[in-house]
Amino acid sequence: MPETYFHVRWPDGETQRCYSPSTVVEDYFTAGDEYELADFVERSRTALGIAGERVKEKFGFYCTGASDQLAQIERTAAAYRTLSGAKVTVESLTGADGSLR
Repeated sequence: MPETYFHVRWPDGETQRCYSPSTVVEDYFTAGDEYELADFVERSRTALGIAGERVKEKFGFYCTGASDQLAQIERTAAAYRTLSGAKVTVESLTGADGSLR
């Protein structure tokens, strides 16, 4: 499956490289766009859920990488929930080889 990375900047300026086993994240995120924190988390849940299902359909098992990434996003987002107007920026989407998507 064509894994994809989405690079995000959290409200405090910290950056994180996030993993998806599928390009489906490209349907939910656009490089350069800013998302309200709750919207970003919900989009992540949806995209990574679909990505995990695609792995299951193809290989017969769920992708632990997708579920682990979602858990990490949810833990990180929890730290910003009390920040009024917290936003997350998707800085880029890249393939496994680092090429921009």
